[in-house]
Amino acid sequence: MDKLTLSSYIDHTLLKPTATPQDIMQLCQEGNRYRFASICVNGCNVALATAHSQIPVAAVVGFPLGAMSTRAKVAETVQAVADGASEIDMVMNLGWAKAGAWAQVEEDIRQVVAAANGHVVKVIIETCYLTDEEKELACLAAKRAGAHFVKTSTGFGGGGATVADVELMRRTVGTELGVKASGGIRDLATALDLIRAGATRLGASAGVRILSELEDSCGD
Repeated sequence: MDKLTLSSYIDHTLLKPTATPQDIMQLCQEGNRYRFASICVNGCNVALATAHSQIPVAAVVGFPLGAMSTRAKVAETVQAVADGASEIDMVMNLGWAKAGAWAQVEEDIRQVVAAANGHVVKVIIETCYLTDEEKELACLAAKRAGAHFVKTSTGFGGGGATVADVELMRRTVGTELGVKASGGIRDLATALDLIRAGATRLGASAGVRILSELEDSCGD
């Protein structure tokens, strides 16, 4: 895989609560240089990122717990889109999922999809907290609700992306939805393994390092 192809998989991510405006501007500079799929930031940084980024900006919603009210997630989505976000990475309501309240999970997602007004919505199911059956049901709820991607993790839970989870999610959604692997993707080998497993997007704060490793491996 060449550098440009690999960069097109990566959402260049900075979600640390301590991220400063200078950090966000550096993220944008790196995104512009390496032509990642997007840069992914917290809602308060969307307007700044949009002003400096030449690539799409993704905003997280209901992050990182997913436990906000649906109305709050909708308001957050509307504001992110108004500030220039073209993609929304929302966290599913995990408590409802663990309770088996899948109709509520689905409606929560559906309302965010509607609020995004045609923009890409990725649903973070936080796989580390779910059984395999719950992962499948979460993916199906996201699919029925009109989401565009299912995503493994926030990176703030008890675990990140695994090949097994990506394979399960890909089997469940088929070819109709994207699968985003996120959490713990820090090297080239991991990135390539997840792509081979079926990921069509990778969320990573180590995107520059991963591309540098690819360059080194090619002797470029």
